[in-house]
Amino acid sequence: MQQPPDEARRDAAENAQWSRPECQAWTATLLLGTCLLYCARVSMPICTASMSQDFGWNKKEAGIVLSSFFWGYCLTQVVGGHLGDRIGGEKVILLSASAWGFITAATPLLAHLGSAQLVFMTFSRILTGLLQGVYFPALTSLLSQKVRDSERAFTYSTVGAGSQFGTLVTGAVGSLLLDWYGWQSVFYLFGGLTLLWVCYVYRAAIFSQLSAACSFFILLSWLPTFFKETFPGSKGWVFNVVPWLVAIPASLFSGFLSDHLVSQGYRTITVRKFMQVMGLGLSSIFALCLGQTSSFCKSVFFASASIGLQTFNHSGISVNIQDLAPSCAGVLFGVANTAGALAGVVGVGLGGYLIETTGSWTSVFNLVAAISSLGLCTFLLFGKAQRVDLSPIREDL
Repeated sequence: MQQPPDEARRDAAENAQWSRPECQAWTATLLLGTCLLYCARVSMPICTASMSQDFGWNKKEAGIVLSSFFWGYCLTQVVGGHLGDRIGGEKVILLSASAWGFITAATPLLAHLGSAQLVFMTFSRILTGLLQGVYFPALTSLLSQKVRDSERAFTYSTVGAGSQFGTLVTGAVGSLLLDWYGWQSVFYLFGGLTLLWVCYVYRAAIFSQLSAACSFFILLSWLPTFFKETFPGSKGWVFNVVPWLVAIPASLFSGFLSDHLVSQGYRTITVRKFMQVMGLGLSSIFALCLGQTSSFCKSVFFASASIGLQTFNHSGISVNIQDLAPSCAGVLFGVANTAGALAGVVGVGLGGYLIETTGSWTSVFNLVAAISSLGLCTFLLFGKAQRVDLSPIREDL
């Protein structure tokens, strides 16, 4: 006999609730998230006096900057609750935290874009308010669906205590940073910590994507110069073409192999990790070999093998993001790839510094191998493939 709709809906809701260990883990995670929410929020009040001195703001202008947060904050409360009910509070929280963390960390840069600091700071605080306005409504939606009635008050009170804890931390740590390193350091720290918190929730996926992207960008940027300086008489149409000719069929083969293994019954996460062993592990070995040979032909071979094997990341970590959260995979991949691009800025610059200071290209390829190995170890230890955005009682937009 078929269950009545109300009973079926109630059973689905109960099945969607967190177990005790899951509830404890999420409570700790959300407590930290709420703490960082307030760290980012209170950073401006802590720094306003110093910023006013630097930019020549009077009290009226400082008041505009301080109040502008609430202009945005009051506009997204209902939207945040609606989105939390429809697509899941955890998605809304993590995506908005990615954005407000980035804006907070970028605040010192925005302040120096031009002479209109008041305009830029007001605009950034409005955006921060808009993004943080969804947090507590989405949190309420999440806890109402995931936490048992008997534990709901204590869980919400614990998570809500992050508001006071975050204000306390910013008042203590922020004040010290303000005295020691200037107001910019406060925004860098708490914006960066927010981004790290988001990365922690999706730690293996984002960090491995970051490592893969950084390694690729270093090779992409420095290989032409390596061949030109190491083999002055070599032809550019050889070393600039052959590795990428190899990469095309390698990418296609990795996708075919990955799908074939999954269709044969191998666990999805096992296949994803195998692809990362090839894409980050074996490719880094060939990168190391590239720095140890004086033969042009061998160098082209090693470069082609390293670049070709890196395409296995497409069937590993890049697809793993879709495994974890298909309903918001685009935004999650955007966050991960942004992190990879920023890491590329550091990695490519560091590569040039190492070449200049050591006079050896080996240091660059060692750097590629180190970054790849770190990303591989993280994914092998923490990588998962089960969905984290499942919610049977919510409907997608």
